[in-house]
Amino acid sequence: MKKAIIFLLLIVIVLVGFLTFKSKEGVSTQVDEKPRIAVSTFAMYDIVKHIVDERVELFMVVPFGTDLHSFEPTPKDLVRLSKSKLFIYSGAGLEPWSDAFAESTETLNISKFVKLRHLEDEDEMAHPEEEAQHADDTEHDEHEEEHHHEGVDPHYWLDSANMIRATEVIKERLSQLIPEGAEEFQRNSEKYIAQLHKLDNRYKRELSSCKQSMIVVNHNAFGYLAERYGFKVTALTGLSPESMPSAKRMAQLSDLVKSHHLKTVFFESFVSDRLIKEIANETGAKVQTLQPLGNITADEAEQNMNYIELMERNLDKLKAAMECA
Repeated sequence: MKKAIIFLLLIVIVLVGFLTFKSKEGVSTQVDEKPRIAVSTFAMYDIVKHIVDERVELFMVVPFGTDLHSFEPTPKDLVRLSKSKLFIYSGAGLEPWSDAFAESTETLNISKFVKLRHLEDEDEMAHPEEEAQHADDTEHDEHEEEHHHEGVDPHYWLDSANMIRATEVIKERLSQLIPEGAEEFQRNSEKYIAQLHKLDNRYKRELSSCKQSMIVVNHNAFGYLAERYGFKVTALTGLSPESMPSAKRMAQLSDLVKSHHLKTVFFESFVSDRLIKEIANETGAKVQTLQPLGNITADEAEQNMNYIELMERNLDKLKAAMECA
């Protein structure tokens, strides 16, 4: 009888120990699980990556190598996004699908904190010298108006002052979300902002003396860059990369490249280069890519390229195209 009681007690002790271990294991797993932070654009991704390092699971909603303008999230993306601790997005009409998460997920719309360019204040397609010449030819198609329904240029991260402001805002929100990392986030954001200031100063210095004061692009995502550093942008299709230019517009742009003796015309990785190559063939200019940094290519992701490095690449290409001293 005594042996039976001892045996039962041993069983109870083993069971209690097992259950205690499983309970602690579950708590440990829960504590160790990293909070998921979702972001919609590469520029915002780069900010978060530099601030939090390994403290979070960083989820880029728009996969690398995917055109940001035409992206639509899959049901799997939506589920994963809805389970994120925070969703950081660019706003300014760039991600119309983001409205679905306004109530179900904590969100941070960066466009509310930065300086935006209002499209009604300028002709988004024209260089001032050509404005009168093709005023009748400048059209805003329905898709373009729908995509930029807020009347602003959404590519604000190409202005370093906006990137600095975005870094400060994101750092504050992440510090509230993960208070134990606040001091680390402050140090990391200060380092990143110092890099942005250095990049800004390099752009100002190296674009200060150029033979050309204008670039030609297929899609005008570079208005913020041009405005900050004092050059002009003439675009084949304005702000909408899906727009199709008229034959008249193509001819005007070819004449412009010839008359200004431009040696380079630009396009983006996610946009067809067929039409800009036609202009290059007509004028003898060469074709180069310019990275607007809404997203990056699969190759750039494979190389682990960051915002600073890609902006430095852009600068080298701009210097060559504008023949800077």
